Amino acid sequence: MVEVMKITNKTEILNLLEQEDDIINPLGFKHNNGLLKKDMNKKINEIAGFCEQILKVVRKFDKDKEIVFLECSCGKSYLSFVLSYILEREFNTTPFFFGVDTNKELIERCEEIRSVLGYKNMTFKHGRTIDFTPDKKVDVVIALHACNTATDEAIAKGIKIGAKYIMIVPCCHGQLRSQIKSHHPLTNVTQFGLLRYKFADILTDALRSQFLLGNGYYVELLEIVSPKLTPKNILISARKIKGRNKRNLEGYYELGSMFNTNFGLQEFFQERSSNDTLVCTC
Repeated sequence: MVEVMKITNKTEILNLLEQEDDIINPLGFKHNNGLLKKDMNKKINEIAGFCEQILKVVRKFDKDKEIVFLECSCGKSYLSFVLSYILEREFNTTPFFFGVDTNKELIERCEEIRSVLGYKNMTFKHGRTIDFTPDKKVDVVIALHACNTATDEAIAKGIKIGAKYIMIVPCCHGQLRSQIKSHHPLTNVTQFGLLRYKFADILTDALRSQFLLGNGYYVELLEIVSPKLTPKNILISARKIKGRNKRNLEGYYELGSMFNTNFGLQEFFQERSSNDTLVCTC
């Protein structure tokens, strides 16, 4: 039996968060006088918009299943804390969360918040995402604004552990900007710095999406908030296709070759042959 979601959209999530000091206060979203911190408004909207899309995925699982999340480059893990609160309080289901980050101080802060909230369904680890080994089968990999190649680590980790869903909102896209100044079909566009900057963002996420497609995932790109709030609003949402066990990275390599780029995502899979049709070991 699948649980029917009570909360289904970003507005309802925002309303819930504004009314629930039990979660907002420990996360530090409000001043001592009870007013919301102005500099947290964008972050709360991003979290709510991302949660909206994650809840659409959650409703596809049986309500009795313990859904296991891995939040990569979790920072203060606002996303996981809010998700856990919503799922436990509103839908009477207890998920499990792994949080990983290279910043030891932030991991210690996550542990402090977890203790205050009394959550026993979370564990936080200091280190790189790609090096983390979960002791539970991960269903959903999530990352909100993992910086630059940390987003690629999250994608690679999700593929390697065979996560059913990989849901990533990238942050900065610095990897390709210096590579696309020339020697490709659109040099008349990328010769202009601002356009090259914007196109690098598009090309980076297109390569990430092609890599996921080539590893047996169905991929959608969605907006979690309005671009007026932040340009970093694109969610790469990938679902593992049942029975699709062969890698076919033709689209990924064609796109990279077209723009003469050396994108680093495939480097996380160097232990495999470059043969595009090898059976995936996920």
